[in-house]
Amino acid sequence: MKEDFLHYIWKHKKIQTKGLKTTTGETIEVSSVGQHNLNSGPDFFNAHIAIDKQLWAGNVEVHVKSSDWFLHGHEQDRAYDNVILHLVWEHDMDVLRKDNTAVPTLRLKDFIGHDILNKYETLFKEEQHEKWINCEQNFSGVDTFVLNNWLERLYLERLERKTKVIEKLLEASKNDWEAVLFVMLAKNFGLKVNGDSFFSLARSVDFSIIRKVQSKQRSLEALLFGQLGLLEDDVEDAYYLDLIKEYKFLKQKFKLENNQIIPCQFFRLRPSNFPTIRISQLASLYYEHQNLFSKIRETNHLNDFYELFKVSTSRFWETHYTFQKESTYFKKTLTRSFIDLVLINTVLPFKFYYATYHGKNVDEDVIQIARSIASENNSIIGAFNKLKKVSTTSLDSQALIQLKTEYCEKNRCLQCAIGNRIMK
Repeated sequence: MKEDFLHYIWKHKKIQTKGLKTTTGETIEVSSVGQHNLNSGPDFFNAHIAIDKQLWAGNVEVHVKSSDWFLHGHEQDRAYDNVILHLVWEHDMDVLRKDNTAVPTLRLKDFIGHDILNKYETLFKEEQHEKWINCEQNFSGVDTFVLNNWLERLYLERLERKTKVIEKLLEASKNDWEAVLFVMLAKNFGLKVNGDSFFSLARSVDFSIIRKVQSKQRSLEALLFGQLGLLEDDVEDAYYLDLIKEYKFLKQKFKLENNQIIPCQFFRLRPSNFPTIRISQLASLYYEHQNLFSKIRETNHLNDFYELFKVSTSRFWETHYTFQKESTYFKKTLTRSFIDLVLINTVLPFKFYYATYHGKNVDEDVIQIARSIASENNSIIGAFNKLKKVSTTSLDSQALIQLKTEYCEKNRCLQCAIGNRIMK
């Protein structure tokens, strides 16, 4: 038995409401179960309950055992002084107030039907084989309307989670939106393998320096390649030597340091994802768009974003993937699939947070763009689609990642719309 199940049955009144009695035989009539509190303090605020015909307004606390009151130290916390009802599964001892009167206790196991218990046990029962998610046997039967509404809510939750990093960076940069966008885009351009490396690179250079050099593509490339530690080999090439010369000048001029930057990796990456290619594309993006954040803020259609991010490497990289070796000519323009990742992981969270920060509501604009982008493909999305073909857009895939990581893996089924539907 878990407390969150007891929260669920009280919140949704999954108990027989007639004939409720305390452990000492006093009658209980519930007018309002109260407001579920997910933070510190009693579990339900402002409940309205008549105990032995006396109407009380106050808080309700929930435990598996009555003795958990003392295990959690509530007797020393003034926030629990106005608890009017103690809900427990097992009543193993009385809980006394400071004036030595007992807190009325309702033993829930005496008033719960077998049907709801069976559903709960089935949902959480451990099978002989390990289940991927608790509801995998029921997932395909969940009503489409319920599922779609829940996925939209989950998508917004995921956006809110992603904006936490943006919020911290904004505070550190004194609300320089362009500077924070650069840091987050750099991380995104590094993808999973080099994301942390590119993030450390972007944070090592004050964005005021980027502003000063971005009008010269070669200078911007030299700055980024040099800070990342990619200009330390012995390569006899005019472009490479020019970068070294320019970086030495910039390093001295702006007193740059790169000792704390995480080294980037080439191993097991497709050549198109080599850090050299992604750095050159990032430099091209900022060379071509002097006020990128302003343009992103004003853009609301997917095709316009594709045009905005349609940038290529500088000319050297059309015949190279590394500084050391020449390759067949190929113009390396950002692909739509890569731009989709940039939109999903950086641009849409930025638009969402910018609106929230200024007290505006752009949920529908962001949701519309997310629904215009194709679903991501990964192990989580593939597993959900095997249960039920559910992910067709990036909104779906992002929502399903949120569902798996924040609900399924944490057994928060009773806080999930799907789990709630199964329990009905």
